[in-house]
Amino acid sequence: MVHLTDNLEEKHCEFERSNISIPRYKIEEIKSNTKKRPTWIHFGGGNLYRGFHAQIANDLLNKKIADTGVIVVETYDKEVIDKIYRPYDNRFLQIIMKSDGTLEKNLITSTTDSYYVNSSNSEDWKNVVDIFENPSLQLATFSITEKAYKLHDINGDMLSVVVADIKNGPVAPKHTISQIVYFLLQRFNKNAKPIAMVSTDNFSQNGKQFWESVMKIAEGWKKNGFVTNQFIEYLTDDRLVSFPWSMIDRITPNPSSKIAKLLEESGFKDTTILHSKKHTNIAPFANTEEAHYLVIEDKFPNGRPIFEKVGVIMTDRDTVDKADTMKVTTCLNPLHTALAIFGCLLGYESIATEMEDPDLLTLVQQIGYKEGLPVVVNPEIINPKMFIDEVILKRLPNKYIPDTPQRIATDTSQKIAIRFGETIKKYAESNDLSVGMLNFIPLTIAAWCRYLMAIDDKGEPFKVSPDPLMDVLQGHLRNINIGDNSDIHNVHSSLKPILSNHEIFGMNLYEIGLGERIETYFQDMIQKNGAVRNTLHQLVEEKGDLSIWK
Repeated sequence: MVHLTDNLEEKHCEFERSNISIPRYKIEEIKSNTKKRPTWIHFGGGNLYRGFHAQIANDLLNKKIADTGVIVVETYDKEVIDKIYRPYDNRFLQIIMKSDGTLEKNLITSTTDSYYVNSSNSEDWKNVVDIFENPSLQLATFSITEKAYKLHDINGDMLSVVVADIKNGPVAPKHTISQIVYFLLQRFNKNAKPIAMVSTDNFSQNGKQFWESVMKIAEGWKKNGFVTNQFIEYLTDDRLVSFPWSMIDRITPNPSSKIAKLLEESGFKDTTILHSKKHTNIAPFANTEEAHYLVIEDKFPNGRPIFEKVGVIMTDRDTVDKADTMKVTTCLNPLHTALAIFGCLLGYESIATEMEDPDLLTLVQQIGYKEGLPVVVNPEIINPKMFIDEVILKRLPNKYIPDTPQRIATDTSQKIAIRFGETIKKYAESNDLSVGMLNFIPLTIAAWCRYLMAIDDKGEPFKVSPDPLMDVLQGHLRNINIGDNSDIHNVHSSLKPILSNHEIFGMNLYEIGLGERIETYFQDMIQKNGAVRNTLHQLVEEKGDLSIWK
């Protein structure tokens, strides 16, 4: 048996027998270098970081084109640091699950330190301040989820925690963005050295939203006299502080108990999965898919690692935006969300299994090829049609990826404006297309409203996935019951606050001509048990022709 913390020189043969690739660099030397002159800090220590970013750093080190590692900062869940990072010396086992069923196992040791950031956790807080004050720091990357960048609630009002942070100034800030502005302020006060702040979270124009959120906090502090105009100038000069845009794509689901069992059978001991009090699922291993893409705007004012040597595409902002728009609004994320919503309603617990369902397969084909591709701008670096082909034919059907509709359905209210709203806007603004041509996207939005009732298609209650707006959204539907399909006015009054909300969809769906159609689909889905399947199947039969892309 091998453990994560084993001495690699002493246990080299044991790792080989377990088919685990080990680092080709001196770990202690990298730790020492990083302590003296940190270059890369990452916020968000979850599965995406472990499945992707940490591998990039590991590859850089293995190729001898970097000599410092990554420092991880967790902003949400202290248990992640206390129970998963530090007990295993920040190491983990990366598992790449290939479509032929084979597992590629890599010991990743590129994370040199880990901290939980909270103003009450004084020691870790000071350590992160010290890192930001170090002139050697080149970049901070982020995978903190889309909702972490939002400073306003469903009604457009600023969150109370943000209001308090702005009022109190840079003293024990609570919101993640406020904390990040605090660290930037310490760097400014110390030496005003350049830095790149790189959001790698999965939404369009992430760098733009990141910068806007940072500036709202900073401008609030300036208005209240906590910071000077020079600090604002520092943040707005991209020769000093840049906010590059990025597109990231690698399905990294929660750690799988099946993978844990296979690892144990192969001789790897550390497989206990943590289910934290904050509902984080993480383990000493991270399972991920083989396909991966990372495209980053090449704007790093203090230098950067040679990312292109390890498969990262470095390019200009316009190309990043096109690649991201292609993926997030058309070629992958909308398909994923559609499977998540219908999968929960139809009782599925595997994305791969859903792809064996003819109705659901047609659903994602229609959303991707027929409704999405007509409004995609080709980024040139990735072919959109080939990208969808890979998603539908290889990635989503990969039964060795233990991904679930329940995981993908998390925080849907925070994602739906991007995943469907952007395509709807393009149809509404087009001279050649119209929203009346859309069928499967409005069907999916109706299914999401049906999902919010927390009753599956068999009439059984199910647990909805976490969502910050769930209580508010479900409150609008409290007067709707399965079988109560005769009163269209009741449906309208219940759905209108949702479908007209700009904070959710980025537009009023009634004003662009989709609200009533969604209401009709929704009413069809609440007629009786089995109505969700019937409504989906009927539309597949009527509109399921895919000749446009064959």
